Amino acid sequence: MNADMTSLFQLLRRHVSVDDANILLSSVDIPAVLRGEADATASRAVIAQALNLLLLHDLLNRSAASRAYFDDLLQSGGQLRFDHGALRTIDMADMGSLPAGEEAITRILRPLGYDMAELYPLDRLRMTGRSYRHQDFPADIPQFFVSELHVDRFSAAFVQAAARVTASSTDPLDADSLSALQILTDSHKLPVPQAAELLGPLVRCFSRRHAVPALDDYEILLAESAEMAWISTEGNAFNHATDRVGNIDAVVAVQRDAGRAVKKAVEISRSGRVRQTAFLADKVERDFTSHGQIIRRIVPGSFFEFIERDPLPDGSGIDLSFDTGNAQGIFKMTAAAASANTTA
Repeated sequence: MNADMTSLFQLLRRHVSVDDANILLSSVDIPAVLRGEADATASRAVIAQALNLLLLHDLLNRSAASRAYFDDLLQSGGQLRFDHGALRTIDMADMGSLPAGEEAITRILRPLGYDMAELYPLDRLRMTGRSYRHQDFPADIPQFFVSELHVDRFSAAFVQAAARVTASSTDPLDADSLSALQILTDSHKLPVPQAAELLGPLVRCFSRRHAVPALDDYEILLAESAEMAWISTEGNAFNHATDRVGNIDAVVAVQRDAGRAVKKAVEISRSGRVRQTAFLADKVERDFTSHGQIIRRIVPGSFFEFIERDPLPDGSGIDLSFDTGNAQGIFKMTAAAASANTTA
């Protein structure tokens, strides 16, 4: 079948160039049944796969180290086994028109066919993580790791700064988007043109929805939570995407030989079956307001992660779980302090 006749290509092509759509389809390991689906309607699984590919594309455009790794994979003829994407939310009401906490994201994931798989207390970070796994293709469509930061566990000054930063948040889902999500919930599919239209606002949900933060507020947040400071500049964007690899030690060795900054240690789950490491977060330039001026600061951005998953002892498949210790170790990738300011 001609690739440009498939539903997945049609969905991607609405939002990226033909060349980029073809690169994503050729460089990511996608189940044949999803790759080959071609009908007037798109299944929820294909729409979920398209969303993940568009979010990967967004991350690659924001993270130079991630792009370099991906380009190496392309040149070698390899494929990315897209394991999961991770993002951060804020458990706080009155964030403009945006729903509080993970509901801003899970209201999208549920219609796409995702269920919550496991809960992970991230107490050192005053956060809670939850993994979401696709019902139809749990091992093949990327999972989402969605974390919530509990603002009420911080100081009063922190709460006030967080409120000021997020008060301008806007909800990208309009009435048409919500209607399409309800149809998807009920029927598990959408006409391809409607699905393509829906993907635009869905992708925008994974971005910063509030205005440029004040530098004073950023510094208040950074003093107590590097994670909340990160959210203030990056919002609900993918914090990282992850390649599921066969030998994580070999991958680390290759990346270090290439001169890329990789976490010193590989995080190993309590079961021993899940091993994770990552690049250090890219340094990115972001705007802040300060005394009527725009100040630019170098802050941590997003990054790329690697995960190796062993089979479960009962032979039912690979271990798709996460680990609280691993997760809190990976969170440190964006905890680097910001560098000096420059004025634009």
